[in-house]
Amino acid sequence: MCISLSCGHQKLKTELSGNVQQVNVLATQRQVIDPIRLALAAPIGCSPLRDIVRPGQSVAIITSDITRPCPSHLMLPSIMDELAQAGVCDTDVIVVFGLGAHRGHTPEERARLVGPEIVNRLTCVDSDPNQVRYVGTTTRGTPIEAFEPVASADVRIALGNVEPHYFAGYSGGAKALVPGVCSAATIQHNHAFMVEPQARTGLLDGNPVREDLEEGAALIGIDFILNVVLDEAHNIVVAAAGHPVEAHRWACRVVDYQSKVHVEQPADVVLVSSGGYPKDINLYQAQKALDSAAAVVRPGGVIIWVADCPEGLGNAVFQEWLLGHSPDDILARLRKQFVLGGHKAAAIARVLKKATVGLVSSLPSETVRACGIIPCVDLESAWHMVMAEVGPAPNVLVLPDGTSVVASVE
Repeated sequence: MCISLSCGHQKLKTELSGNVQQVNVLATQRQVIDPIRLALAAPIGCSPLRDIVRPGQSVAIITSDITRPCPSHLMLPSIMDELAQAGVCDTDVIVVFGLGAHRGHTPEERARLVGPEIVNRLTCVDSDPNQVRYVGTTTRGTPIEAFEPVASADVRIALGNVEPHYFAGYSGGAKALVPGVCSAATIQHNHAFMVEPQARTGLLDGNPVREDLEEGAALIGIDFILNVVLDEAHNIVVAAAGHPVEAHRWACRVVDYQSKVHVEQPADVVLVSSGGYPKDINLYQAQKALDSAAAVVRPGGVIIWVADCPEGLGNAVFQEWLLGHSPDDILARLRKQFVLGGHKAAAIARVLKKATVGLVSSLPSETVRACGIIPCVDLESAWHMVMAEVGPAPNVLVLPDGTSVVASVE
């Protein structure tokens, strides 16, 4: 069987033997109508945006950073049309890239995210975790400290894309604000709930991370959201606009329909891509795909992971925890004290306890080995490793985009 997996900006191809099953959940869609305009015309759970905002009000539009495939450049013009019909001036609007704990952008990256018209038309800034205002504490004890320009705005609009998330259930919705535009203390406390059993992919009700972040975002205040669901080519399949919870839940149901898959038995070998750029911009981001693979590989099996990682590991704490430490040491360290960044190392460690992992990437081989992972030059050499590890005719499962699928064994 010939397969093709995204790695950065390119496609890697190879032929596999054995019992091979490929999971395709995000087939490229043909657009018949503009889903963004349709969503804004029929918002879920609230009035149209043009009826919510008044002239003279300050408006903060919070959108995703460079590590997410959210098509802000396609979403913002329609949002600005709605605001114009409400009588809002461009000078009263600020676009904030929610960095969370990620690095800041270059001016060129900001322009690429929102498009040349918007970057020249509006004030576009990165959130700053050190320039925050305390707005309250959640019932789970998370102090909510939000980026000052967002906290002080009269109206807050959150943009995002919805896909499975390995401990918040799904991306999108209120997640644009918490952790998107919050302090390190807020992010640390919220993310510490990821160790609880209910903090997992595809689960919203009862998920402590999701419930805490939505409560925190409500303390800051979200007046309107615009979320999109994307296909494998990052085209918009559908959009949902309106109430920050109701519209988000509707989008999550769409993701469920196209992303939840079951296999009859655990695979000997799982080949998984993190989905290409920007999902594999660094190992810190690309890690999410491993959880999907781990859910459907047998104990003692092999995972071949494809993730370019041109920006290296992507996080200093993550790097310090991961390099040169055994999975048992990493997991014991996290149980002793939750540390943001260390949580990602622990997520990889859990997978390494279950299966052998080989990585096809642009990372130096010595760095990959220090992570406890086997470096592979290409898919062909990775396949040779598989044959040596599990023998001929293995049961193989291919996940072309591990970050966009919720896979499980029946």
